[in-house]
Amino acid sequence: RVEHPAGGYKKLFETVEELSSPVTAHVTGRIPTWLRGSLLRCGPGLFEVGAEPFYHLFDGQALLHKFDFKEGHVTYHRRFVRTDAYVRAMTEKRIVITEFGTYAYPDPCKNIFSRFFSYFKGVEVTDNALVNVYPVGEDYYACTETNFITKINPDTLETIKQVDLCKYVSVNGATAHPHIENDGTVYNIGNCFGKNFSLAYNIIRIPPLQADKEDPMNKSEVVVQFPCSDRFKPSYVHSFGLTSNYIVFVETPVKINLLKFLSSWSLWGANYMDCFESNETMGVWLHVAEKKKGRLLNVKYRTSAFNLFHHINTYEDNGFLIVDLCTWKGFEFVYNYLYLANLRANWDEVKRQAEKAPQPEARRYVLPLNIDKADTGKNLVTLPYTTATATLRSDETVWLEPEVIFSGPRHAFEFPQINYKKYCGKPYTYTYGLGLNHFVPDRLCKLNVKTKETWVWQEPDSYPSEPIFVSHPDALEEDDGVVLSIVISPGTGPKPAYLLILNAKDMSEVARAEVEVNIPVTFHGLFKRA
Repeated sequence: RVEHPAGGYKKLFETVEELSSPVTAHVTGRIPTWLRGSLLRCGPGLFEVGAEPFYHLFDGQALLHKFDFKEGHVTYHRRFVRTDAYVRAMTEKRIVITEFGTYAYPDPCKNIFSRFFSYFKGVEVTDNALVNVYPVGEDYYACTETNFITKINPDTLETIKQVDLCKYVSVNGATAHPHIENDGTVYNIGNCFGKNFSLAYNIIRIPPLQADKEDPMNKSEVVVQFPCSDRFKPSYVHSFGLTSNYIVFVETPVKINLLKFLSSWSLWGANYMDCFESNETMGVWLHVAEKKKGRLLNVKYRTSAFNLFHHINTYEDNGFLIVDLCTWKGFEFVYNYLYLANLRANWDEVKRQAEKAPQPEARRYVLPLNIDKADTGKNLVTLPYTTATATLRSDETVWLEPEVIFSGPRHAFEFPQINYKKYCGKPYTYTYGLGLNHFVPDRLCKLNVKTKETWVWQEPDSYPSEPIFVSHPDALEEDDGVVLSIVISPGTGPKPAYLLILNAKDMSEVARAEVEVNIPVTFHGLFKRA
């Protein structure tokens, strides 16, 4: 167990300036010659506007980062995304748009009458695209979890335009974790108003770029609608599972109170975090749909309460769906622990806070697709390699118990990545994750989901980001390739941050590319091959 008494992790939550042009990184080791392209990542980069602070991890203004690899040389570039939230904050020198955990006060320059009338405008939803970046056709979008996504130029990092998903499909928002198939088809999920005013969740499909070169966004469509466990309170959804034939949606007990969400926030100074509540009795409901037919499977899968942010992978095997998840046990919302005041606290205080939080655990659930009433009371899972069970109960629900694939007290295996292009939705062996130690990211971990063997990269006072797997162009095996991560090491030497390249086989260091600037926390991203 590694300790962090020096508190170097606080540097992850410090405002930085953007760069006017890319800077050259100092390489030690040898960058593989085949590694050509860019690592693009998103995260917060501005943690206050003037004297006004942002309060939550998901509030800082979106900063887009890029490491470029070419002939063994590396450059680093970063620019703030020119969202409405950012541009208006810069113009008015105050927080103008309410963020996830920070309420934006009304314009002090307006008089009482115009302020009164702005109460009836409703909430201005943020477009602060700090969570992820993904391709649609030939375009790239930075995103958060609202209906606004932002088209960016992946070469220059310039902002092109804001796009409102509501103009294309019937969703109130979409996750920052779309699935992207090898032909370029994009799937995502968002909540929506279903039949007779009740809430539901829509799976949307954006087709690949066609010969006519028309923007694929114009051809978006809803594939299937999942019902909601509570017609007025949709669950928070951050990601979902996809195989070649099925879509898996895990409905957790973290609920959005829509009455709070839709009522005038400005009357009571609310933000997004204030609209979450937990359902203490529902546990977790899992839903399955057939992808091609857009048909719901009429099976009620149930299990005990957890928070879920990231699916690791999902695949089909012999009439079963294997669903691998990074869970947090319990119904209390994990985001309650991600206020910047918590994350910037001294190490002893950080540990004390995390002791009360839900415990992380990587789990495998197995969902039987063919249910026979004759098996009531029995475990339906007959696969030889898992201890997960699914018991058919007399009320026709199927109760699931997981197989634990990684567990350590207050040590999370999170931000999971796989060899996505070749193994997403298929049987697989390896996943790469960011190790959180009481919410502090202090190691990179490779996990064999079959044997539970782990490989770890860790250095003192070093704080890595989500590991991104990049396959060798002539790979023969699932883990032939490298893993990329941005690491900050504020305490050690003159270079505060570097891009780390590990051999994916054994998580040993291949090279690093150091830069002279601090790099704040990043959440998600991708490698764009040259």
